[in-house]
Amino acid sequence: MNGQTGSEQAGGSALPQQGRLEALVEAARAAGGRGPAPVERWNPPDCGDMDMRIAADGTWHYMGTPIGRPALVRLFASVLDREGERFVLKTPVEKIGITVDDAPFLAVDMASEAAADGPVLVFRTNLDDVVRCGPEHPLRFAPGAEAGAFVPYLNVRRGLEARLTRAVHLDLVSAGEVQAVDGRPMFGVASGGAFFPIMPADALDEAASGTR
Repeated sequence: MNGQTGSEQAGGSALPQQGRLEALVEAARAAGGRGPAPVERWNPPDCGDMDMRIAADGTWHYMGTPIGRPALVRLFASVLDREGERFVLKTPVEKIGITVDDAPFLAVDMASEAAADGPVLVFRTNLDDVVRCGPEHPLRFAPGAEAGAFVPYLNVRRGLEARLTRAVHLDLVSAGEVQAVDGRPMFGVASGGAFFPIMPADALDEAASGTR
């Protein structure tokens, strides 16, 4: 799942990259910066793309160099949005495309809490977002590289997903159960009153050997 490249679109800002970064930082700070900003309310002009990338391991890079300041990464993440297959940093005054190699976040921890309608799986991301899995924050399972393998993703907000790390992936499988879906036994996980099927129950042994 890729965003746009770092090249600027026609009609984009003519500011040098460093100047654009400084302007973006100031705009993001003015928009909030503490927790997710209300980017869905804003419709700013598109200012092209910036040479910023979120690698598959969750590291943010600017012009090929990792961004080493966690506070700055959290600031950018607070104004991250998704428009179709494109990822953008959006403020009230502009939006700028960036590249995302896989998912913008990683789910690095998982716990279970009791609720009236059953267990709720609670995930923590690499940027310390806490997300309770359920109908509003569903899991999806993409095919893995090997037959029967799968890669789980959690919807954090507005289509921005977190890929589960290997350790959390294994914890998720351990929490799995078999339920009937449309009359067919399916292996999956229950959370927040919803059931998220992963695969037919009879394919579980095959998938276990290909878990990544």
